[in-house]
Amino acid sequence: MEGQALLLISLLSLGAVTGQVSYTVPEEMGKGSLVGNIAQDLGLENKRLTSGKARIYSRDSDQYIELNRDRGVLLVKERIDREALCRQTTPCALHFQIILENPMEFYTVTVQITDINDNAPTFEESEIRFRISESAVIGAKFVLERAEDLDVGLNDLKSYELKPTDNFALKLHNNADGNKNVEMVLQKPLDREKQEQISLVLTAVDGGEPQMSGTMLIVITVLDANDNAPVFTQQTYKATVTENSPKGTVVATVTASDADQGSNGKITYSITNNFGDIRKMFKIDKESGEVTLIGNIDFEESRNFQLNLRASDDGGLTDSCKLIVEVQDVNDNKPEINIMSKSTVISEDAKLNTVVTMINIEDKDTGENGKVQCFISENVPFNLKTSTNNFYSLVTDSDLDRERASEYNISVTCSDEGVPSLSSSVTLTLQISDVNDNAPVFERSSYEAYIVENNTPGLSIFTVRARDADWNQNARVSYILEDSSVNGVPVSSYVSVSADSGVIHAVRSFDYEQIKDFHFRVKAQDGGSPPLSSNVSVKMMIQDQNDNPPQVLYPVQTGGSVVAEMVPRSADVGYLVTKVVAVDVDSGQNAWLSYKLQKATDRALFEMGLQNGEIRTIRQVTDKDAVKQRLTVIVEDNGQPSRSATVIVNVAVADSFPEVLSEFTDFPQDKEYNDNLTFYLVLALAVVSFLFITCLVVIISVKIYRWRQSRVLYHSSLPVIPYYPPRYSDTLGTGTLPHVYNYEVCRTTDSRRSDCKFGGAGSQNVLIMDPSSTGTMQRMQSEKSILDEPDSPLEVG
Repeated sequence: MEGQALLLISLLSLGAVTGQVSYTVPEEMGKGSLVGNIAQDLGLENKRLTSGKARIYSRDSDQYIELNRDRGVLLVKERIDREALCRQTTPCALHFQIILENPMEFYTVTVQITDINDNAPTFEESEIRFRISESAVIGAKFVLERAEDLDVGLNDLKSYELKPTDNFALKLHNNADGNKNVEMVLQKPLDREKQEQISLVLTAVDGGEPQMSGTMLIVITVLDANDNAPVFTQQTYKATVTENSPKGTVVATVTASDADQGSNGKITYSITNNFGDIRKMFKIDKESGEVTLIGNIDFEESRNFQLNLRASDDGGLTDSCKLIVEVQDVNDNKPEINIMSKSTVISEDAKLNTVVTMINIEDKDTGENGKVQCFISENVPFNLKTSTNNFYSLVTDSDLDRERASEYNISVTCSDEGVPSLSSSVTLTLQISDVNDNAPVFERSSYEAYIVENNTPGLSIFTVRARDADWNQNARVSYILEDSSVNGVPVSSYVSVSADSGVIHAVRSFDYEQIKDFHFRVKAQDGGSPPLSSNVSVKMMIQDQNDNPPQVLYPVQTGGSVVAEMVPRSADVGYLVTKVVAVDVDSGQNAWLSYKLQKATDRALFEMGLQNGEIRTIRQVTDKDAVKQRLTVIVEDNGQPSRSATVIVNVAVADSFPEVLSEFTDFPQDKEYNDNLTFYLVLALAVVSFLFITCLVVIISVKIYRWRQSRVLYHSSLPVIPYYPPRYSDTLGTGTLPHVYNYEVCRTTDSRRSDCKFGGAGSQNVLIMDPSSTGTMQRMQSEKSILDEPDSPLEVG
């Protein structure tokens, strides 16, 4: 039988959907019986129940209803006995929630259980006996035991019948609680001599269909006259007892009196409640009428008790009264925290008010003792919001950052308002999952690195490091060399970077004389999706090495001629003979030069300036000094180890040019040397002519070949391959002096104290001297040397 459904759905601002559905079903339905189509009544599809992992959440341990996700219906799981479930409480209903996830939703379901007439009225005792004096007056009342019907409503107890009715009639009294007191009233005097024992049958009938009944036998023994019945001082007594009161606590004392004397005036007290737990909770002293507690009182189970008390004398006369015991609540129940649904992991980019956990709070106490307030631990980006009565949702209250906190232990504490207050707490552990929201950060804003020239290719120079605050794959950093160029050449031909370690390697061997420094950028990129990156500037400084010897610029010397400086014999002390000029293409202390006079024909005549390279006389020139003076000068740099170059300086001590010429040309091998020179010149002219003609033929042949090739390619679909000259090479050289330098030496008219001046680069190497200067010699590239020296003029070490 499918129950009737009442649906109420409300949408909360917290993002969780709640609703309420009510069904009505009769008790005793068979297992698997249909309660209702919950999916249809909630407006949900069956697949939503499956995907949302729909389940029933109930506070009670016993579940009478089960959910079939595939069919979207509620079915009877266990036989429902309304009387066992609710006793006399009406209406009788089952309350539970249906929870769905992704997204979180919950619905409240109420299944009301209706009663069927499956219980007949019953008496606790099948037989009851009375001892009644024959002197009992007409109208005397005798309290009978009430029957109990576990059914409710129309199926509950309806009426009583007493048979036979010769001496007694049945009288019913309605109580305020809806029950009826059954009394047997004497309507005809008893005569023990006629009938010593009377048997009556009391029948209790309910109002169900079909009608059911129960009976009790009443046996009356007629006694001799006892004409006064006991009388209670009150028909209704009221008392109050606090729950959890200890056993033995006196609840109340009732009092009855009997005008008779002797055994007919002796009163005995008793409790006449036959059903329920009254006799398990209370007892009455038979003689004093003191009612005491013998069981555990729990306000949450029963808030009041009604005791039916009877006072009897030995003559069989009785009176009855009621004792109503009110139970006072004490704060003896902690709030119960029930986790309905929760998430253990949440992304750090979750939006505000994202539901993390749904909680149900229950406190069995009432009033102030049952009012509950819940709060969570401080300094967490979450908030506890109430959705409906006793239902809470834990939601995000601010932005999450896994790098600041990767895990939260959220303590939820619920306290009631009783005195003293009771509380319960539960700790929720929530992991924050990472998203790629942090770019790698280098340890420095920029880097400077140094490498000594002439390094080995592949040398590890230094390491750049970047750190990513994210986790796992999002924190895996790769290093990339950004595209750029140095002097028109890609930077990747200079350095490389290890993608995993960030180690910078030299791709080539560096030459300080070609490049002193250059810049490039390294990018650090993480492994997130999409990836984040940052870059840093690196300045690479090339450090100089003493790899170049000094180069002597003046005096200019060749292997076939000799340049001599003239010193007149009238020269004074300190006369400037000449100045040796040298340069070193290295830098720093590697380029600091010092000049030393290594050998000299007459060491007592000349001295050498250590720093400036000036050669001066140190004494007066005499006629005894030789005309031809040969000086060997060594030029050293300050590197470690140092490098040096030597130069031969020829000095002529004379007052006239013919004297010098005769001195420097008086060699036995001059004639042979001139003959050989003429031969070599003629041979060189012939070789140059041959090479010129050969080159001319080759050029014409190449032109004709290219013209024919272009004609062939013009009519074909073959790709054109560019032609490069045979000596095509990289524009950068590896030598220390890639250009030809021209130097111009000028002498003033008073050549005795002249300085040298150097010009810029050109296409010829020319030494120019003022023709008006005494003793000045000119050397040009196209003329033959006037003075010859067989020894080698220049040595480099």
